[in-house]
Amino acid sequence: MQISIIAAVALNDVIGCQGKLPWQLSADLKRFRELTLGKPVIMGRKTWESLPRKPLPNRINVVISSDPAAQGRFQDATVVHSLESVLNIAHAFREVFIIGGGEIYRQALPLADRVHLTRVNLEPEGDVTFPEMTGFRPALIGDWQIENGIQFRYETHVKEGAVNVQTAK
Repeated sequence: MQISIIAAVALNDVIGCQGKLPWQLSADLKRFRELTLGKPVIMGRKTWESLPRKPLPNRINVVISSDPAAQGRFQDATVVHSLESVLNIAHAFREVFIIGGGEIYRQALPLADRVHLTRVNLEPEGDVTFPEMTGFRPALIGDWQIENGIQFRYETHVKEGAVNVQTAK
């Protein structure tokens, strides 16, 4: 099983502000959909609550919550109580995606094989940040693009020492 992380990250590592993305990039949302479609997506409670449409369609939605009574609060999602427990049951899948938020990224980064970033050329205010990425090397750095006056590019990073890792655009 391959563990992939996917995130949109500003230059100052901000990924969220008051439960929302600090930018609107339809190209990023399209890429997110293309990469995660048909695969399990693993997220924390706050990320689930921030989704405009629940569950994310055509994906297995898994919410990590430490609340033992959480199952009833997350309609159409599987609830687990730790990242380790979801990874133990996800081995039947070729790839799983960690989709946030900040604390889940911090827990998952040491376990991840690949990180797909949309690097956003902004330094917005925010209350959630992406953790420092150590132990990864860039495998694909795309060209800067512009949407709605916002520069962004796609990056794929793989765990150092990984071989035969395919990268997605």
